[in-house]
Amino acid sequence: MKIKDILENNRVTVSFEVFPPKEWAKIADTKKVIDEMVKYNPAFMSVTYGASGTASGYTTEIANAISKGGITPLSHLTCISSGREKISSVLDELEENGVENVLALRGDIPADYDISAQHSFHHACELVDVIRERGGFCIGGACYPETHPESTNRVDDIEKLKYKVDCGLDFLTSQMFFDNEKFYDFREMCEIKGINVPIIAGIMPITNAKQIKRSVELSNCSLPKKFEKIMERFGEKPEVMKQAGIIYATEQIIDLMANGVNNIHIYTMNKPDVAEQIMKGLSVIINE
Repeated sequence: MKIKDILENNRVTVSFEVFPPKEWAKIADTKKVIDEMVKYNPAFMSVTYGASGTASGYTTEIANAISKGGITPLSHLTCISSGREKISSVLDELEENGVENVLALRGDIPADYDISAQHSFHHACELVDVIRERGGFCIGGACYPETHPESTNRVDDIEKLKYKVDCGLDFLTSQMFFDNEKFYDFREMCEIKGINVPIIAGIMPITNAKQIKRSVELSNCSLPKKFEKIMERFGEKPEVMKQAGIIYATEQIIDLMANGVNNIHIYTMNKPDVAEQIMKGLSVIINE
């Protein structure tokens, strides 16, 4: 099923993100994670493209495991270090395996990579063009509620996002954020600019203090005072921090839903117990 059709009915949806293993020897462990997560009936599950855009085959294998669990898969695809032949090959592989949803991403720039190389893609919008021309795929893209780390300002960031959407995106998934007001402001600016595809709110449950620095760097997000206080009080107590992080994420989601945000994507970090506790906390709300 295509994700644009899942989002079209204006019902509340909660989806999960998982990542493939770095080594094939651990593929069975990741499949066990999938088996657990599909029990909570997410609207769909996305699978990342592997570390630094590698292990594309692992991504397809995990997407297949998601499909076998009765859940729609969304395959990430990064393009920064790939040529058109490589991208075409990956799309062939996805198509052959019945995967019809792709999250088109530029990806992180590898160290010592020559961004001026003519054979490569430089921006996600170029990848969107290729996938759209090929046809057959539902295409998603990423967005940053607090601006992309490489953008000069919010206005410029929204302009570039509008251009990417107009290239042919069917939906957007946001990077993580911890202050819902930032997301509401971003959503309003998108509406003003005429960005009218569904925007899925990305939520990261912070379950240990070591996560936070890397998470903030990747998403360019800020930490509200409320969350900083939680970190100060519970950051050195792993089990307490885990519970506090799950509760904080659940409260974020409830507030988002109360303010008309119907589509939520949870960055699970391959932790079925975290997904379970959040879904239990939302069980009645999701079905109201």
